[in-house]
Amino acid sequence: MLESIVINNFTIIDRTHIEFEQGLTALTGETGAGKSILLDAIKLVLGDRADSDTVKAGCDKADISVIFNVAEIERAQQWLNDNDLDSGGECLLRRVIQSNGRSKAYINGSPVALTQLREVGEMLVDIHGQHEHQSLQKPNVQRQMLDAKLPDRALLDAVRASYREWKRLHDTLRSAVEDSAEKQQRIDLLNLYCRELHELALKDGEIETLEEEYHRLSHAGQILETTSMLVDSLYDNDDYNIQSRLTTCLNELEELSGIDASMRENADMIQSALIQVQEVASQLRDYQDRIDLDPTRLDWLNSRLSLAQNLARKHHVDANELVALTRQFDDELEQLQFSEQDIEKLEKALVAAQQHYLDHARQLSEQRRQTAKMLSQQVSDVMQTLGLQGGSFEIALQDLADEADSSPYSANGLDRIQFLVSANPGQPLKPLARVASGGELSRISLAIQVILSESSQIPTLIFDEVDTGIGGGIAEIVGRKLREIAASRQVFCVTHLPQVASQAHHHYQVRKTKSDNSTTTDVCPLDEQQRLEEIARMLGGMTITEQTRAHAREMLVGAA
Repeated sequence: MLESIVINNFTIIDRTHIEFEQGLTALTGETGAGKSILLDAIKLVLGDRADSDTVKAGCDKADISVIFNVAEIERAQQWLNDNDLDSGGECLLRRVIQSNGRSKAYINGSPVALTQLREVGEMLVDIHGQHEHQSLQKPNVQRQMLDAKLPDRALLDAVRASYREWKRLHDTLRSAVEDSAEKQQRIDLLNLYCRELHELALKDGEIETLEEEYHRLSHAGQILETTSMLVDSLYDNDDYNIQSRLTTCLNELEELSGIDASMRENADMIQSALIQVQEVASQLRDYQDRIDLDPTRLDWLNSRLSLAQNLARKHHVDANELVALTRQFDDELEQLQFSEQDIEKLEKALVAAQQHYLDHARQLSEQRRQTAKMLSQQVSDVMQTLGLQGGSFEIALQDLADEADSSPYSANGLDRIQFLVSANPGQPLKPLARVASGGELSRISLAIQVILSESSQIPTLIFDEVDTGIGGGIAEIVGRKLREIAASRQVFCVTHLPQVASQAHHHYQVRKTKSDNSTTTDVCPLDEQQRLEEIARMLGGMTITEQTRAHAREMLVGAA
């Protein structure tokens, strides 16, 4: 529900702050007072195009804010939540227009694109008039309005679910049997890559092990020469070796320890060093025995490492990553090469999914045809009471399967839905969007809204002079129809007819004030006495008599 609007420096409005309530609200005023200004402001905050003319002369910018209560509007709440704009049941839309024509949009204080403002606005307000905000002319809205009156709305979910499954299998099968040159080239290339990598047959961590062994064997001669020299120096040289020199030193220290006990510690350290020298010599001999001078093994290591490095360079990876690359190529090749058996299974599953979808879609089409027939008659009946005697309304369904240039399947079923109307007897039915008269279009929209109001998801309706071209008893019927809709939703009506205004639960008057230097417009709520005077003015013009007031009072009492 629209709770309030604040307008600053917009055209000829300095500042106004209006609080709104549920029910039917009438907006009236003298011709030229600017009744459309409030509507224009709402349109701008719902995403209409803006220009510099909307800014009050002499001001830098115009600022318009509206607050909606969306606590019970699930679609809007979900949209706000999905776009990280949720504010706990409230939706504040704001539009700031600079004097140079540029503008900024905000939702709950966050800057947004104008398209986002339009998206959420379409969930909150539906404007019916003689201008562009005509959601009833949109094919998807017409379909949604018909579907809202279906006796079994679970069919809609069944159709969407079966369509998604059919589409998934359809796309999977198409990918599986695709024989494009590009795909075949990729398969051939992967076969080559996989063959080379599988012939190499590397294991996890093998490259590091091979490199260590190759490095060791390629330096085997140097290793043997150095270790032999070390063993000779430590132990084997008969003329001079470290083991014999340490033994001599140990004997000397042992003898000195018998003279001076403080030398025992030195003797023990020499003893320890002697043991360590013997262990090193023993380990070096064992290492020498393990050194393999086999040139064949070295050549094999060199060949294997070279092959691995060449493949790594070819695929622009490190040699250690070749094992993972092999798995990656294997997986990709498996995905591309569906077996004939797999394709046969997919084809059978697709046929079953298609039949499942068609069963639900045809049931939906039948329900739509029955519901469309009922609604067409109901709307036509209401049109007769709104000054459109002899006019007719029809909801036409066209089977998409009849159109050879398009796919017949969609998540919304097999039907294209179109609202057709004839405003006068003898005229052929035409699409609602092609109705020439704005007044006729407004009243036809009103007739549709009366029938569909209980199912519509849009909480606030604005009717812009739906009473154009009518008067008398028909005008009173229009007012009663608007009041009927307002029993379940918030309705605003810009009107010049007292028969319509008198039916409203709330009444605002648009007043224009002129001075020597400026012209301003205000939107003022009317109390009971002020409302009586406004209805009397609408009945009798500038001269208001007691008889006119009595008539106005009678109209107000009759509407209560």
